[in-house]
Amino acid sequence: MIYFLSDAHLGSRLVENPREHEQKLVRWLEQVRRDAEAIYLLGDIFDFWFEYKTVVPKGFVRFLGKLAELSDQGIEIHFFTGNHDIWTFGYLEEEIGMKVHREPLTVKLGNKLFYLAHGDGLYTNEPKFLFIRKIFHNSFAQRLFQLVPPRLGQKFGYWWSKKSREKVLSLDNKYLGEENENLVIFAKNYILNHEVDFLVFGHRHISLDLQLQKQKRVIILGDFVGIFSYGVFDGENFRLEYFEPQGE
Repeated sequence: MIYFLSDAHLGSRLVENPREHEQKLVRWLEQVRRDAEAIYLLGDIFDFWFEYKTVVPKGFVRFLGKLAELSDQGIEIHFFTGNHDIWTFGYLEEEIGMKVHREPLTVKLGNKLFYLAHGDGLYTNEPKFLFIRKIFHNSFAQRLFQLVPPRLGQKFGYWWSKKSREKVLSLDNKYLGEENENLVIFAKNYILNHEVDFLVFGHRHISLDLQLQKQKRVIILGDFVGIFSYGVFDGENFRLEYFEPQGE
């Protein structure tokens, strides 16, 4: 089995019980390890992550330790940077054993071809968002931020992440329909010139499995902070599932 998960936002100041949140994610990892060939983490796993040369963010010991354990077991762990956890510079690869992806990835899994991405920046013309995204991905800006003492840098990062999430939560974060959902529009345009079976994204915090033309599908994974949804691929079929649903 191959598993897909996105948008856990570990460390979020909007989560009532961060320890319990992390433990739930670790339970999910423990559950899927039984038959997992690979795990794809499609961005914003951390609410804020910035590595200094000799300093990494405090916390997440249980989660990172479990990932290292699974990696040592031979399970491939793929980590896609999102718009909250762009700034990883080697620690996750060297210490945990993850494969880090900074750009969308096209990969054949089983008998199907996948296009995988976090989803931020795809098919959006919003000037403010594109400007901020360009700064965040700029290597010179990243080097400047490394000059900020970690105590202040982390404080600012979590403050910014909280403000960003509060803005999203203040909106009616529902599926906007095929004609208005940016990732669906991107997927429809992409398949016109590319052979791909599944396009899988995070970012939007909605769970969606939509059939496109010629048996092609676009998947939005939901999140692991409120919906607790994830994707499962068995070599032929893809499905969305929910971890520890309320009432069970």
